[in-house]
Amino acid sequence: MKIIVLGAGLVGRPMACDLAADPDFEVTVADINADALAQTAARWPVRTVQADLRDAARVQELAKAGDLVVSAVPGFMGYATLQAVIEAKRPVVDIAFFPEDPFGLDALAQSQGVTAVVDCGVAPGMSNLLVGHAARQLEAVERVLVYVGGLPEVREWPYDYKAVFSPIDVIEEYVRPARYVENGQLVVRPALSDPEFVNFPGVGTLEAFNTDGLRTLAATIDAPNMKEKTLRYPGHITKMALLRETGFFGTEPVEVGGAKIRPVDFTAKILFPLWHLNEGDTDLTVMRILVEGREAGRRVRYTWDLLDRFDAATKVHSMARTTGYTATAAARLLAGGLYRRGGIVPPEYIGREPDCVAFMLDRPGARLRRLHAGGAGAPRRDLPPHGGGDRLRFSVRARIRHRDRIRGSRFGARGLSPFPSFVLVIPNPAEGAPRAGASGGEESSQRLTPGAVPLRRRESTADGGSEDPGPQIRVNELRSSD
Repeated sequence: MKIIVLGAGLVGRPMACDLAADPDFEVTVADINADALAQTAARWPVRTVQADLRDAARVQELAKAGDLVVSAVPGFMGYATLQAVIEAKRPVVDIAFFPEDPFGLDALAQSQGVTAVVDCGVAPGMSNLLVGHAARQLEAVERVLVYVGGLPEVREWPYDYKAVFSPIDVIEEYVRPARYVENGQLVVRPALSDPEFVNFPGVGTLEAFNTDGLRTLAATIDAPNMKEKTLRYPGHITKMALLRETGFFGTEPVEVGGAKIRPVDFTAKILFPLWHLNEGDTDLTVMRILVEGREAGRRVRYTWDLLDRFDAATKVHSMARTTGYTATAAARLLAGGLYRRGGIVPPEYIGREPDCVAFMLDRPGARLRRLHAGGAGAPRRDLPPHGGGDRLRFSVRARIRHRDRIRGSRFGARGLSPFPSFVLVIPNPAEGAPRAGASGGEESSQRLTPGAVPLRRRESTADGGSEDPGPQIRVNELRSSD
């Protein structure tokens, strides 16, 4: 099968490399940047084409030369690129963070007989798939909350940040209004709003803020409360808000020295070299997904945590792995004919199909395992009555599963990067320290079933007051509001 990868950037290049390692695929990579193409071709057996992907006619020409398209263009080009691929009547997997509503192309995709999987990165993407997977099992979804961030492992002043995906899309996260669902109503808030601190095992304290990452979930999942937040090192919000409110992210041209210039273009010219991932820089990706609702008359919480790091063996950055390999798994899903629904397909649609979820999560190295110290067959626990119940403590680990083979191709000198693993570790629900299995003891697994974690009523403090309202997520502890 011939696969066309549009974009050879921070994520597009590793996606092309992953697909090229599969003997079933012939991969062509297209980009306007000759250096990026040369870096890709120097390491992997791919064909390269230098092309301006802003040209819709050129995109259609490229798409028609293949059997399936993977789009990894910057967000501002994403919608038009997706439309061009659909008009070329080719199935497509897209990771572009564009501001338009992808369902605006649904009628076109259906009329052309095209399956277009959109927003198929880590979040949105894998997060959507798991939310859809949990929603299918629940009688009613009450709350969805997603935290996600890609960060450098080493903090460096002044920004404590490196762009682990398209830098222009990073700026877009700070300016695009955030849409989320609250009490059954669609709410629009400024980006960077509603900051909070969240602790993550193995990472520490991060700050979370509103971004427009909920995306299609707002329309496809029936839940009264849904929100997605981006994670950064503490202090980042203030710096980005200062730049935004001063006008450095503005798109209206201003006159400087007799020339017209957009402030965001000037800012990008200054910031991007500071945000560049240099040789030797390492990154990490952290994500937490919470889905709460009712199942068999009980209130339960499904939880997934991901902590993935730069792979030193293959020098593939974590954000490229977690984003790109979600998309390449979806590409394999379509290539194998395992998902055939036409039209615009957000990942939560795929999450409704158990066999497809199994395929996505069981790609070599991308395995979800439920590790329970009490054994794979340990029963779920009901929600304790209000005012009672023990405290549930847990630890979370993410692992990289190395495989000897992938569709007949050995890991060898070329060093195919293993997929990131989604691993949830839940010890027996005992008060106090967790039992063995939560911190390196014996483990058993039950594939594809996330931990159903009972909710716990928030209790009063000793002095008669109460804890802060709203969900509190702390190291080794999950608790809920009343």
